Amino acid sequence: MKLIRAYIIMFCLLIVSQVLYGCYAVVAGKKATADGSVLVGHAEQNGPEKVFLNFWVVPRIKNEEGAMYELIGDGSYPEVEESYKYIWSENFGMPGSDAVMNEWGVICVSDATHSKEKSLDDLREKGDIVNDGIVHMLRIEAAKRAKTAREAVDVFIHFIEEFGYGSSGTSFVIADPNEAWIFTAIMGKRWVAQRVPDDEVVLLPNVNIIQEIDLKDPSRFLASADIIDYAVEKGWYDPKSGKPFNFRDAYDLPSWPGWFEPVNNCDPRQWRGQSLVIGKEIPLPTKGPLPFSVKPNRKLTVSDIRNILSDHVEGTKFDKTNNYELGSPHDVLRMADGMICNQANQEIAVFQLRSWLPPEIGNIYWRTTAAGCSSVLTPWYAGITETPAPYSKQYNIEDNLTAIFHFYPPAGTFDYDDSKAFWIFNELENLVDLNYRINITRVKPVWQAYEQDGYKLQPVIEKTVLELYEKDKTLAMEYLTDYCTERALGAIEKARKMIKQLKEEYFGY
Repeated sequence: MKLIRAYIIMFCLLIVSQVLYGCYAVVAGKKATADGSVLVGHAEQNGPEKVFLNFWVVPRIKNEEGAMYELIGDGSYPEVEESYKYIWSENFGMPGSDAVMNEWGVICVSDATHSKEKSLDDLREKGDIVNDGIVHMLRIEAAKRAKTAREAVDVFIHFIEEFGYGSSGTSFVIADPNEAWIFTAIMGKRWVAQRVPDDEVVLLPNVNIIQEIDLKDPSRFLASADIIDYAVEKGWYDPKSGKPFNFRDAYDLPSWPGWFEPVNNCDPRQWRGQSLVIGKEIPLPTKGPLPFSVKPNRKLTVSDIRNILSDHVEGTKFDKTNNYELGSPHDVLRMADGMICNQANQEIAVFQLRSWLPPEIGNIYWRTTAAGCSSVLTPWYAGITETPAPYSKQYNIEDNLTAIFHFYPPAGTFDYDDSKAFWIFNELENLVDLNYRINITRVKPVWQAYEQDGYKLQPVIEKTVLELYEKDKTLAMEYLTDYCTERALGAIEKARKMIKQLKEEYFGY
């Protein structure tokens, strides 16, 4: 059912837009949050391709001298001497859909933000793409090598300048407990990065949001050396116009005529997210493109971020569901209406990154499986040593870490398996959608209570872990692993119970 709907949605989107919408990020600087953490929310949204998210912990690995990592397309590069541990939400077969958080609290997620640059062959001839370039491994190498977000940015720069970026364009969120950056890579060797202001919030849909850049201020802006000259060469920017260089104007792929953006001067989901953050609807049409970031009307929490990622433009003129009377918002609405939560959701994550605690305890990967509105956040601390079997598939780690394995996993990887969290929560989402108006009132209160319980337990758990940490670090990490496992398995138990109740009502079994 979900797969059929996803095909229909994707087909319609391809008709009305040149940009295939998917993924969404919310990035709050440490002075914009209630507890002083850097908060990064991300909705992973993909189309009708076969998918399975393998959520697992990659331990530190010491590599032999001279070891090389082999890319798809014959490229290779030297392995780091010893990689850092990281939690990996691996989306098999996808080149740019994984989320990572390493042991230092460095995180990376991404949204496709297509550009005017299209021809790999032309870029190969110029030497801007070596073999097929690099895409998938950028975030993994950052997780393996970087202790800070700024170090991760340098990892990105190194690999892009060596191999070239092999996709049309992507905006990455790179963050740590002190700061966050939006790093946009364009096919070839062009890139630009902007730091998220500490007291503001970025809402990142699938459009380029970096605009004017001040390269005299490297604390806020970074870019490839020819970012402006290349735009002039391609005819995307005319320095004689008297207008300052604007990255978005120069490199972004224009929207299809009649799409929300040309009519209202802004992206629908950026508009909706910024409206939610500032606490009032931004008048439409806007006078120009929306700003890179906005000041929130209150200090944001983990719960606030998850609510933004679960939004269906309720209460606005774009809500066509009539209080859900006309069906699930996942079926009735389009992303062009500003809907953030949708049928393509495979995971929502909220990274809570805190600098005043040991990194193993201070950095949490809160996560749901499937659409956020009908699922539940459970915590995964950076210090955990493993994830339970329902959340992962156990493979030989040496094989699993190769590019070939990621893009061509074993037969059966994408097969339905009701022992896995991925399929359990997707089944619940589909059942809720059968009568969203009624079923969401049954499911949502269960998850709200479970999440609130988790938030209340958080200071108690962390106090205990800190006490253990001072005496026995290994024991403290075992405690954290057990706690995260218990919360995650408890969520599965509740999901199964609700699935059983809904199946009995609809199908009699």
